[in-house]
Amino acid sequence: MRIGVLALHGAVIEHIQTLRSIGVEPVPVRLPEDLEGISGLILPGGESTTMRKLVARWNLREPIMALARSGAPILGTCAGMIIVAREIAGGEEPVFPILDVTVERNAFGRQLDSFEMDLAMPILGDRPVHAIFIRAPIIERLGPGVEVLARLPDQRVVAVRQRNVIAISFHPELAGETRIHRLVATMAAEYAEPREGTAAAGAEPWSLGEAL
Repeated sequence: MRIGVLALHGAVIEHIQTLRSIGVEPVPVRLPEDLEGISGLILPGGESTTMRKLVARWNLREPIMALARSGAPILGTCAGMIIVAREIAGGEEPVFPILDVTVERNAFGRQLDSFEMDLAMPILGDRPVHAIFIRAPIIERLGPGVEVLARLPDQRVVAVRQRNVIAISFHPELAGETRIHRLVATMAAEYAEPREGTAAAGAEPWSLGEAL
């Protein structure tokens, strides 16, 4: 199993280490050819404007859009949530508009306003997720096909899924939390499995079984 990590900027090493810890081969993605043979892709946290510029510089936009359209699972964390959103508050041009949401950048303030908390995320089981928020975005609008995976106590949405795309406002890779990466690995295994006479895996909700 090979899952890519967009390795242009941000919390790349931490995602690579988390994938290795669950028995998945991580693939740093810097050029379009690095996408060949992977079964999923993680878009890490960092600075979304910098990521936007580097994606354009290395001609990664269309190849990553094609990967998402094929049904491969895509996970965006923090800034990764911003760059998969169809709409960014303030009118900024979207990067990979594959998730029907509107996001607000830096919704919690500056770096000094970073915080941690435990969140219920039922798709991962009964044990709460320890979430680390660093200059995190928030979801302002949900499209009709978007499933909410987690909310803050004030009901603001911080994790969603739409078909094969998952986006979260926080950093599981900094908290030692592996279940979200396991979820992506399960989705990637189903995507990679040949299916005669059916659409690509990821077109329907996934059965996680005992994978988590």
